Amino acid sequence: MPEKMDAPGKAKSLIQWIRDRVSEARVQGVVYGLSGGLDSALVGALCQRAFPEDSLAVIMPCYSLDQDMEDARLVADVLGLKTKVVVLDQVYDILRGQLDPAGLDISSKKMQLTLANMKPRLRMVVLYYYASIHKYLVVGGSNKSELTVGYFTKHGDGGSDLIPLGNLVKCQVRELARYLCVPDKIITKPPSAGLWENQNDEDDFGFTYAMLDRYLLGGKVPEDVKEKIEGMRKGSGHKRRTPPIPDF
Repeated sequence: MPEKMDAPGKAKSLIQWIRDRVSEARVQGVVYGLSGGLDSALVGALCQRAFPEDSLAVIMPCYSLDQDMEDARLVADVLGLKTKVVVLDQVYDILRGQLDPAGLDISSKKMQLTLANMKPRLRMVVLYYYASIHKYLVVGGSNKSELTVGYFTKHGDGGSDLIPLGNLVKCQVRELARYLCVPDKIITKPPSAGLWENQNDEDDFGFTYAMLDRYLLGGKVPEDVKEKIEGMRKGSGHKRRTPPIPDF
């Protein structure tokens, strides 16, 4: 297992990395979604330091839990983030009303996930709207643990210009968040995508983040966990690649 992360050094490097990517793109700053979860809070902390005057946190409830909204506001207040709130409930309802086909069981697990994935895709549209009008880049909040197993919505929260946490596993995200003064309540909050009530990342995985991080950092995990992780990685490969183009 690797040694403890150099949090000050990692924070400094990531802040400069964000600045460099914005400079290369010849834009002015960054915009990102603020959900009330740990990853988006850390993104906010990094972006605020990289661009104190040109970073925007967009809070986009879509039939979201009240607690998540409260947590997002807490993060914004503690870190001094510039925010915009865009409520997507009505947009979601209108779109769903146009899409629901007759004869489908909308209570099925497959339909539940299909409808839930509409929410991050709507948020992606909102973020690129603000990116366009402000001449910003969209910053995504996925970490290495989530990216590895495909735990993100393709063209939803997976749709961004930068992914600064992409080489940090979940335990490293927590460590860096503590260093950058993210509220402890957010750091210790059970990980959830917030797609429906009582939804929990680790329940969806079938194993813990601790197990996933251990595997990614070169440690040993039970064989059944290893098989699940490698199966999820393989099955979600299309999410991490650009669309294939024929070589003829």
